Amino acid sequence: MHPTAGFFAGWAILLDYLLVPTLLYVFAAESMVGIFPGTPRWLWALVFVAINTVINLAGVSSLKLANRIFLLIELVFVVVFVVIAVIALTGGTVPGASFSTDQVFDPAKVSAPLIASALSIAVLSFLGFDGISTLSEESTGRRGGAGLAMILALVIVAFLFVVQTWLASALAAGRDSFSDSEAGNAFFTIVEQASSSGWATAFFAVNVLAVGIANAMAAQAATSRLLFSMSRDRQLPAFLHKLNGRQVPQNAILVVSVLSAILVLFFVGQIDTISSLVNFGALFGFMLLHVSVFVHHIVKGKSRNWLLHLVVPLIGFLIIGYVLLNAAVEAKVGGIVWLIVGAGVFLYYRSTGRSTEVGSEEPGTLGEGDPTGAPVSSTTASPISTDEDHR
Repeated sequence: MHPTAGFFAGWAILLDYLLVPTLLYVFAAESMVGIFPGTPRWLWALVFVAINTVINLAGVSSLKLANRIFLLIELVFVVVFVVIAVIALTGGTVPGASFSTDQVFDPAKVSAPLIASALSIAVLSFLGFDGISTLSEESTGRRGGAGLAMILALVIVAFLFVVQTWLASALAAGRDSFSDSEAGNAFFTIVEQASSSGWATAFFAVNVLAVGIANAMAAQAATSRLLFSMSRDRQLPAFLHKLNGRQVPQNAILVVSVLSAILVLFFVGQIDTISSLVNFGALFGFMLLHVSVFVHHIVKGKSRNWLLHLVVPLIGFLIIGYVLLNAAVEAKVGGIVWLIVGAGVFLYYRSTGRSTEVGSEEPGTLGEGDPTGAPVSSTTASPISTDEDHR
């Protein structure tokens, strides 16, 4: 649309990316407390920060291998949960629980405000697919592979989410709320009621691996690549786009790790607050994305495909705008403050004669192991860097 719009889209999405690793560490720490009651949450969060930093610094091949292993484990436990749920629902293990479509849609309970609240949760759950785009330079697949991967990730994850949420809601047997002490680990309470405490502990452990390591590892990789590219475009300090011998942005990775370590000390135990801030940054950036589709195709490209290039982005823009208007007050205040800070940065760049346009080509190409700088490792980093938050 315009370099200024590009700057603020990047600045807004930066809020999302900088906070997502912290959010995942907070989720994982909550699960660890479920396994080891009474232990400090902040300590577990820092342990996860250290583990993911080491894996990311080892290079994209290590990242790829770790993601494949964790993804396999997660999929196995998805199947296990489905089996447990079906047995419990058909065998009467949980009093009052049975198969029903009420958990999918109940006209008596559905309202516009409820949908808006549900959308904010769904946004948080699905965030992460966009992180695939930050790894496109390290892919050796065919052109457009990152775009296809994002679409496939959304379709697959949507299917898995609907199945798991439906079954878990059915197992809740009409219970519509949990106490503050239960809310963070409500899913595991349901698993324990449907099977045994042994399975609940196993799911706790897998959730820790999925959120605290697999997802946070991919989120840290995506965030560091965003800092790398913004630095290469001279929107952030130059040291952030320096590569080490493994052709990974070492300084950017370390900055994300240090920032996450500091933020978890403030946000540990405050899942709602940090979730709202993450949503604001992503949704604001996505609103501008929908506008850019219209400008690029209709205004500049003179497209007459009104359905894809006008109607679809307009519907998306209105949905996202509705969710933002109904967001928590803390999210709107924090998001506006972040944008004001961005405006200050923007004006500083302009006053000092620094360009605010993105897309400049400076030395530094991501990729691993090739002395010419060409990327030789395909990345299949988990497309669901925040997708197991509520599993």
